[in-house]
Amino acid sequence: MDVTRFQVPVGVEGLSTDESRQRLAADGPNQLVAASARGRWKRWLGPFADPMVVLLLVAAPTYLLIGQKTDAIVVFVALVPIAGVGWLLEARAERTLEKLRGLIAPTATALRDGQFVVVSTDDIVVDDVIALHEGDIVPADAVLIDLTQFQVDESALSGESLPASKSLHGTDDERSAWAGTTVLAGRAVARVTATGPRTHYGRIGVLVAGVRPPKTPLQRALGRLVRVLAVVAALVCAAVMAAELVRGRGMGEAVIAGVSLAIAAMPEEFSMVYALYLALGAWELARGDALVRRLPGVETLGSTTVICTDKTGTLTFGRLDVASLVTSDGAVHDATLLAAEMTPALRALLDDAVLACEPDPYDPLDRAIVDHARRAGIDVDALHRAALVADWPFDQNDNYITHLWHLPDGTHRVVAKGSIEGVMRHAGTPIGGEIDRIAQSAHTSLAELGMRMVAVAGGPSAGPSGDRQRDEVSLSYVGLVGFSDPVRDGVAEALEQCRTAGIRVIMITGDHPATAHAVAEGLNLPHDGQDGDLIATGDDLDAATDAEFDALAASANVFARSRPEHKHRLVVALRRQGEVVAMTGDGTNDAPALRAADIGVAMGRRGTEVAREAATIVLLDDNFATIVAAVRNGRRIYDNLARAFGYLVAFHAPLLIAALVVPLAGKPLLLLPVQLILLELLLHPVVSLVFQADPADADVMTRDPLPASSGLGWHALWRPYAVGVVLALGILALYLGALHRGWSTEQARGLGFATLLASQAFLLIVERSPHAPIWRTGLRPTRQLAGALLVIVGVTVASVYVGPFARLLQMEPFPAVGWLVMLGVIVVSTLWSEPLKR
Repeated sequence: MDVTRFQVPVGVEGLSTDESRQRLAADGPNQLVAASARGRWKRWLGPFADPMVVLLLVAAPTYLLIGQKTDAIVVFVALVPIAGVGWLLEARAERTLEKLRGLIAPTATALRDGQFVVVSTDDIVVDDVIALHEGDIVPADAVLIDLTQFQVDESALSGESLPASKSLHGTDDERSAWAGTTVLAGRAVARVTATGPRTHYGRIGVLVAGVRPPKTPLQRALGRLVRVLAVVAALVCAAVMAAELVRGRGMGEAVIAGVSLAIAAMPEEFSMVYALYLALGAWELARGDALVRRLPGVETLGSTTVICTDKTGTLTFGRLDVASLVTSDGAVHDATLLAAEMTPALRALLDDAVLACEPDPYDPLDRAIVDHARRAGIDVDALHRAALVADWPFDQNDNYITHLWHLPDGTHRVVAKGSIEGVMRHAGTPIGGEIDRIAQSAHTSLAELGMRMVAVAGGPSAGPSGDRQRDEVSLSYVGLVGFSDPVRDGVAEALEQCRTAGIRVIMITGDHPATAHAVAEGLNLPHDGQDGDLIATGDDLDAATDAEFDALAASANVFARSRPEHKHRLVVALRRQGEVVAMTGDGTNDAPALRAADIGVAMGRRGTEVAREAATIVLLDDNFATIVAAVRNGRRIYDNLARAFGYLVAFHAPLLIAALVVPLAGKPLLLLPVQLILLELLLHPVVSLVFQADPADADVMTRDPLPASSGLGWHALWRPYAVGVVLALGILALYLGALHRGWSTEQARGLGFATLLASQAFLLIVERSPHAPIWRTGLRPTRQLAGALLVIVGVTVASVYVGPFARLLQMEPFPAVGWLVMLGVIVVSTLWSEPLKR
């Protein structure tokens, strides 16, 4: 934030840095809800609510009851790393989110040590002097001490949708700015009277942070999966325990069999992996200048079908330079004109253009005008020694602004600048007359060159009347100012990537249709309708019925002379048509459209606080190419998440089937809780590290978006599930065959468990490529894959041949022929479906 635009009012003093620190220590941070000790305890105790941990807490005392003390100790000891995995994953995700929150932390402008500085809103204290500008969210309750045309949106408190105009001499409410409200227009300086829970916002309990956003299709699908399998696991567990008791087994052995089955059936890894992937994905996106404010947005990115983008500052640099000047007689002047070549008409145009800007310009367009006027020899400082006696804010409907000045010579002058349509309408210029024809012709000619045009009007005035229409009655058209705004590097390539990825791009701009056409042509953005070039304008949208609007939303890729309310209506129409919409915005009035979109994208550099709060993603570099890169990364994350789920399905099938079939067949248990603990310790790191680190597929941006309603896409998981079933049948055949051949239970269990462990290496390899056989993709080695394979092989060998470890798992070495048969079963069970991949 550029704080140089704020001036310290005469006689106003803020706090010193030391005073603010003391008050912050005494009153606490400016937060509605502080982190509670209960929340911290919940995070620490959270892993003990995990179904796996609960089952082990049942298994451990059961082992003690049946006299297996070693197994009981192992289970108790294993609870530490298993719960530790939950803590580590939770801590890693929390650290990631804390970094993201720090990068997008709300800020405020406060007067400290005699000058305005940017501070965190958490650090605002009572008696701070704060500066407020259009687009700011008021950080604390405050009384106004200086203002200019200050209007606030207080709908969050009052429910009243109309702007609230503020005054220094009105009621207490009119002289106050309330925390949580939004500055719509003007600027003000205020002194803080209350912070945090002591604000009006805090007292009435409007806790926005407590509102939970709706769950995504994938989140809902995961919730259903866990609930259904939990019920199934409980029922089957009870059935297995009953069967064991009927066969005369003791209660302890029956409980162990039931617990083993429940551990094998419980899919708690799905939710954990989902949360971890989103958190890590958000951090990866942040490193690419895209800050994710709502984690499910990482998932939604991969399903984006339409990107609605602003032109200025997103497709272009937003670096406006004056390129051409057109005086009222239609003469076009190059912007490189020197002061020595200044004509009276050109000087009048530049004088009025400067007066139509803010005295201390912050807007890039105002800065470009003022900077060019200085270079052309205009005494800008002398012009601004006049007194601004009426400052009429930007009119959203006609796109223009008006200033009324009291000049040093005692006269008054009114000036206006904005769109040619709005300025001409209020300058009293007859539509179709000679002046209008000359201005429109020049405007169209320069707009076709891609210039952004601003019309300027001016005239003598009798002084402020308090009524905008009466103040503007003497306005006359004086000319046009043309600005060039070059297209950003990489945008054309990014648009081409969108086309190949099946993503439609819609350009939305407030510029003239000819300017929009020139930019679209330069970017090769399709905008051809059935009857030639189709560029919808704000007037077209205003006149359209709902059906006509839907038709324009479905066909037009360029919208010119559009306003923020058009954005919102466009998002609603597109989503009604089944599109997954990403919408960019930077202004306060863009917030409704950003909230309505599937993915609201706010600009980090020029965006207002309101826009950033409403958005799902904040772009640090305000660059369209960053949106496309984020979509690419979102697709990669979604692909890798789907592959991880495929692996989990293939992994769980043999666990569940073996834990169910063996006890029902009356045979000794193949899988014991201790063995399942080992698998649990291996599973989370493998899934978290191997799949998450995989690079994007070569075709990630050449295929159509995945439908957002697809959830988990169970139709795509039939193959890994079938692989798991076949693998389970192979493991059961080995185990039961070994028992039939007279091998001891420990030897047979060693063969079955080693097969289950070693098969994970093959599953990792084949599930990393769900759509193409391994002989076409190759191994695609990564450090994470190599590490996982080494761990799996090492643990497999150790579980059979390292005495203490094997005895702990209740296994013994088996004949060497078992390894050969095991390898054959694994190869057949995991590779049989490779030719079916599509």
